Amino acid sequence: MTTVIHERVHLCREGAFEKCIAKMPSGWAVMGDVQFLPGYCLLLPDPVVPHLNAMSMEHREAFLLDMTRLGDAVLSVTDAVRINYEMLGNLEPALHAHVFPRFNDEAEELRTSPVWFYDWKNAPAFSLDTHQPLMEKIKAQLAL
Repeated sequence: MTTVIHERVHLCREGAFEKCIAKMPSGWAVMGDVQFLPGYCLLLPDPVVPHLNAMSMEHREAFLLDMTRLGDAVLSVTDAVRINYEMLGNLEPALHAHVFPRFNDEAEELRTSPVWFYDWKNAPAFSLDTHQPLMEKIKAQLAL
């Protein structure tokens, strides 16, 4: 089965995915398609697997460590107060981890709600012109 995750990992390997931040030991750090929470990223495993439980323990540990390293990087370069992590796989049945920075200045009705309550259809779209400086900061933190 080919999913969007498979397609994006292929593009990352080819150096052709503009949202790609960096290669990590377990996969690829990429920016989210929308940036209603500035710094929203994903970790895509390479190779792609259907879900976390399909990985060996060694690969799980590497993926989860990379996920938190990505979260640390996002936390250090934004004004976020915490990072939320989610792995769902219901719409795209391939492992991918969402890394959501959360901010004190989010709207009251959204600040303590799941990010899925945001209006994703009308959210600010990723733009390389706008978001490349943030991508570079995240990449620099991952390199430390």
